[in-house]
Amino acid sequence: MTLSTSPIATRLEQGCAVITANNPPVNALGHAVRAGLMAALRSALADPAVSSVVITCAGRTFFAGADIREFGKPSQPPHLGKVLDLIEQADKPIVAAIHGTALGGGMELALACHARVIEATAKVGLPEVKLGLIPGAGGTQRTPRLIGLMAALDLVTSGRHVGAAEAKELGLVDHVVAADLEREAIDYARSLVGKPLRRTGELSIPACDQAAFDQAAMRIIGRARGQLSPRIAIEAVRSSATAPFRGGLMAERLLFQELVRSDQSRALRHAFFAEREVQRAPQLASATPRSLSRVGVIGAGTMGAGIAMALLDGGLMVTVVENDADAAARGRERIDGLMARALRSGRLSEAGRDERLKRLTVTDDFHQLQAMDLVIEAAFEDMAVKKEIFARLADVTPKGTVLATNTSYLDINEIARAAAGREADVIGLHFFSPANIMRLVEVVGPASADKDAVATGFALARRLGKLPVLCGVCEGFVGNRILAQWRQIAEFALEDGALPEEVDAALEAYGLAMGPFAVADLAGLDIAASRRRRLAGTRNPEARYSGAIPDKLVELGRLGQKTGAGFYRYENGARRSDPEVHAIIRSFWPHTGMSDTLFDGELLQRRIRAVMVNEGAKILAEGIVARPLDIDLVLIHGYGFPAWRGGPMFEADAIGLPQILADMEEVHARFGAGWEPAPLLKELARTNGRFADLGDGSSPS
Repeated sequence: MTLSTSPIATRLEQGCAVITANNPPVNALGHAVRAGLMAALRSALADPAVSSVVITCAGRTFFAGADIREFGKPSQPPHLGKVLDLIEQADKPIVAAIHGTALGGGMELALACHARVIEATAKVGLPEVKLGLIPGAGGTQRTPRLIGLMAALDLVTSGRHVGAAEAKELGLVDHVVAADLEREAIDYARSLVGKPLRRTGELSIPACDQAAFDQAAMRIIGRARGQLSPRIAIEAVRSSATAPFRGGLMAERLLFQELVRSDQSRALRHAFFAEREVQRAPQLASATPRSLSRVGVIGAGTMGAGIAMALLDGGLMVTVVENDADAAARGRERIDGLMARALRSGRLSEAGRDERLKRLTVTDDFHQLQAMDLVIEAAFEDMAVKKEIFARLADVTPKGTVLATNTSYLDINEIARAAAGREADVIGLHFFSPANIMRLVEVVGPASADKDAVATGFALARRLGKLPVLCGVCEGFVGNRILAQWRQIAEFALEDGALPEEVDAALEAYGLAMGPFAVADLAGLDIAASRRRRLAGTRNPEARYSGAIPDKLVELGRLGQKTGAGFYRYENGARRSDPEVHAIIRSFWPHTGMSDTLFDGELLQRRIRAVMVNEGAKILAEGIVARPLDIDLVLIHGYGFPAWRGGPMFEADAIGLPQILADMEEVHARFGAGWEPAPLLKELARTNGRFADLGDGSSPS
């Protein structure tokens, strides 16, 4: 018998040793689990009463991966690879019984077994690439032997989760069961007794079209946008076809160890832990969310329809209100369109669509909102419009109904005051478009809000599978406030001798998903122009104005993709450089003393990074967010900041704040008033401090 303190227990049933791991919450393959498995396997394989083995897990999941907290630390034997060798070379059949998820090391363990039985609702995957790593215990070598090089390349480089049905179709698993997984696994293991065992490492790799593999690899590298691990994963998978199995294992392990030590993996592990920490907002520790089952949405435009879809996906009763019957009908069509798209992509079944439709009401009757637990206003970004809506909501809804605005920039304190007598119920829920897809939600707590109301918004975001970041009220909250600053630096670059495609290419090379001018065209140049007009009265008269060129484009009716022309021109959906824009930009150069000089993309990257960090320092000093990780996650999940850099605040710590301060001082010297280094940045740089010293809460490793 195993000791009661061990996470591994064994029982014998009809000659089958059932080895069960119980290491909550996700049965991570830490040292104690590996040691326990090794001991249990050796005992079972040496016991003449045992003819077969099933490896299973207690709790809600199969092994969901390695213990990430051990990464970067000296590894304690037995190493996972040794455990898997013992499994694969065993002379008795060993079957993995998979429920929940089998991810990373858990999937590698299953691959080393002689067969795999999986619950119909379970998923498998090799997500290491998302942590800046590759599988390190045979995943890149055994997977191609089971399912072929092309399918393995997809799984290993994407890190995606695969459902049971697809896993069976690919050949990753042998048997899918609807119920009584353990019983089915025992019967399957017993059926293999006395038969030749299929050892995955000894299988031949199916033939593969090398040209097709190379083309797929180039597409993957392009999508990686500077992330190293997908490129290394390609080479590891390729090696499975060019090296003997043992040689491939050694190469894989060396590559894994190299990546563990890399800056990119440290950054991605920071983001991984930050995503968990951000959902434990310390400001709401004593707050109790209000009950939620019925949610209203005001406005069924692009954003409102996306929010409604997200709410339906979250299992809520949803009522969408529009101004009139025609607008309501158009809104219903938008929501139907989102469901049709989800159906086509396989993210939604017909039964799921029909069930959601039963929970959806689209109406022009504002009074139907009186029965809601929470109402989200998603109307046009205009203060007068929003204040009118919240004044009506204060009358129509009972006290205790949470009233949320989806504003991107506007002062929620002012909006709350419009809901006279209901200020305590008003919060901000800033979704990102498309709202049914994007994970980020900025949960904004105005000064007058009841903490329980804010906690309700936070709980709603979590229920929808979103990533909530709690922040206070300021212009643009976290993401748009930082964007507004660094976008000015990009606009200055146009006045100082650069062209839009040069700036966009430099920042995409830095790792941003899209350059700022391509993004501006996508969003619409009139959106930023409207904000510039709104803030014109508060602009520092001594500060250099960055909006002259975009203002000129708006004046000419070039509003971006929706008009076919903005910073670029658009033909059949394709973005093209535009000589007309180049001429407009060049006309500004004599006024700034610039000419068509060699563009310094690296200098622009340093300036923009410094400006992001500088504004982040101000946000922290003002108490808009509690932790640097909040800023990192907003930029990663809402604005395309490369996750492999860990977020701007994490990257600043990694580079060193004296360097960031020097870059910000260069920005100040170049652009003058309004670009002074933040006091917090100066203080941390002077004392050799880090933003993480401010109580980050995420793992530094």
